[in-house]
Amino acid sequence: MSVKEQIEAEVASSDVVLFMKGTPQFPMCGFSGQVVQILDYLGVAYKGVNVLEDEGLRQGIKDFANWPTIPQLYVKGEFVGGCDIVREMFQAGELAQHLTDAGITCKQPAKV
Repeated sequence: MSVKEQIEAEVASSDVVLFMKGTPQFPMCGFSGQVVQILDYLGVAYKGVNVLEDEGLRQGIKDFANWPTIPQLYVKGEFVGGCDIVREMFQAGELAQHLTDAGITCKQPAKV
């Protein structure tokens, strides 16, 4: 299985997938930790994929989304963004709305 096929399989395996440094229980960088905190606050079920375990995956995810940084958040197979975009969407109430619109249950409602 190629790295691209591996990434496609990961993205398809869960409605919300976070490619990150470390794990949701133990983020290995501050940016990954911020996105984990946001998703946990929203009460969203998600899968964390640790890119530090595989250098091919670490570079492959950057190429896959044509996005130079990690973490990267995917919702229903669609690339949402990295830490800055996720944080800005969260602060504006747009992330919860985006997740809700995609049929993802959030414990914290979107801002009206």
